[in-house]
Amino acid sequence: VIGQLNGQMVKNMENYKAVIELKTEMATYTLPAQQINIEALSAQMGKNIPLNEMKIQIELAKSTEETVQFVEDIANKGGFSIVAQPIEFTIKGTYEDKIVEVSQFNAYVERMIAMPEGIDPLKITTGVVVELDGTVRHVPTEIVEIDGIYYAKIYSLTNSIYSVICNPIEFKDVENHWAKEAINDMGSRMVVSGVGNGLYEANRKITRAEFAAIIVRALGLKAGEGTNPFSDVKENDWYSDYIKTAAEYGLITGYNDGTFRPTENITREQAMTIIERAMNTTGLKVELTDGDLEQLLKSFSDTEQSASYAKTSIAVTIKAGIINGRDGSLIAPKANITRAEVATIIRRLLQQSKLI
Repeated sequence: VIGQLNGQMVKNMENYKAVIELKTEMATYTLPAQQINIEALSAQMGKNIPLNEMKIQIELAKSTEETVQFVEDIANKGGFSIVAQPIEFTIKGTYEDKIVEVSQFNAYVERMIAMPEGIDPLKITTGVVVELDGTVRHVPTEIVEIDGIYYAKIYSLTNSIYSVICNPIEFKDVENHWAKEAINDMGSRMVVSGVGNGLYEANRKITRAEFAAIIVRALGLKAGEGTNPFSDVKENDWYSDYIKTAAEYGLITGYNDGTFRPTENITREQAMTIIERAMNTTGLKVELTDGDLEQLLKSFSDTEQSASYAKTSIAVTIKAGIINGRDGSLIAPKANITRAEVATIIRRLLQQSKLI
């Protein structure tokens, strides 16, 4: 299905902050007109293009048999199963012989994919983006029921091929752990991974590089976008692409000496600072009113140990319901965050942002 508008119509919609919805039985594409960014699109095609002569096509298409087989092969190799037929979402601007594709947005765009009739909602894990190079990445997804039909409501910052998977994971060593639900949920969604042999090692510390990779995966971002600004991150390091993307989206900044120190264990206050930056990407707004900072921090007995740069981030993440503290009364800002705590706060970030 192709919805076609001209550039001037889209510009008028932008001015009114209108939302375009392309709806079919199999999927729905809900797109704020501002995300098309008609001015930037026009600039890519050349100067002084009449907007009313530019065509904007919003396309929602079933994947070809070859693509379906391609996705099925990836699923078989990855050990998960496909729940719904892959669907491709595309936006193109055309003028005469020029075609420019809109593939990235600066806010999450919503898509809904209908699940097959009779599907058990418990068998729906998450939506995924399938790249042409065979990689698959999680995108924030919640399952909703409308008029007796289950839909995967997918939130993403890019256009691509989307599918929905079943990928239940239960780590053997978290059966009686306080963070069991969060760990298994984030593992099933491909946000966190185990250490082999079905184990997670929930109480182990985590490095700064590992945390950067997890936050990039949690937000559904494509690893490798941007450039590497750090002197101690090498191109062939496994985490290099994640660091590039995390830096590109302003999630990490590193140290004053130009290093990132990827193999150092990350502290809780460092993690909270990154979480607050991630809130800007997810659109989770939390305002600190006069006195909020002091009031939120004084309920914990060790906040004086926090670095001055981190105090606002700590207060914001507490107010957002993402951070609860350790043992109820401790922030433990200098302590290293554990793999269990990471799974828990990442899950809360997505939940409080209403993305899962």
